[in-house]
Amino acid sequence: MKITRHIPNTITSLNVLCGVLGVIAAFGRNYDIAFYFMLAGAVCDFCDGFAARLLKAYSPMGKELDSLADLITFGLLPSVMLYQTMQEYHPGQWFSYVPLIIVVFSALRLAKFNVDERQSENFIGLATPACAMLCGSFATICKIDILNIAGPVTQSVWIIPAASVLLSILLVSEIPMFSMKFKKGTETGLKVRRITFLILSALSLIITFILGRHIVYAIFIIFTLYIVMNLIHKVITK
Repeated sequence: MKITRHIPNTITSLNVLCGVLGVIAAFGRNYDIAFYFMLAGAVCDFCDGFAARLLKAYSPMGKELDSLADLITFGLLPSVMLYQTMQEYHPGQWFSYVPLIIVVFSALRLAKFNVDERQSENFIGLATPACAMLCGSFATICKIDILNIAGPVTQSVWIIPAASVLLSILLVSEIPMFSMKFKKGTETGLKVRRITFLILSALSLIITFILGRHIVYAIFIIFTLYIVMNLIHKVITK
């Protein structure tokens, strides 16, 4: 029983390791490897929560450790990936440092989440993993982009910094954003949005595989859709 109690924390520690290894890869501008470590960290993040619920091994220490792990994997890692991308295309420019604010706002987001009782089922503001996946997939696309789709973005000195500021604002915003927790009694509108998102995500993956593109393209589209859907719903219901 004592051993099983430590399983969630062990998995969370693996999340930390994935984040650190991803940061090392990002500083070496191996963004594809860094992104794989981010994905591995996301799997660990899901599994530690699943293990905690299954084993009923909740603890204050586990909650704090989970936030620290998320800060590295979903806060520091995407910030470094975007910073290095800026340095690669615009070396020496002060704008290159702007993406690092994502780690600061990720810390604020995680601290807010830990004390905000409104976020038990859905999110208030953009979740750090969603922000990280969007940033990490984009940085990877810039690295492997054979068709130069990201060219106009990387050639601009302000688009990535501006996007970093926008994502940072969304992290600590009061905009409701749905989670993928399906529970009994959930309102019909929320169910529809979740199902629509799942269908669009599946289509994105299918089209990406049919076209023979790297999975990061689908991931970038999926998390862009997630943000856009939530923003549109906020505007419509305002």
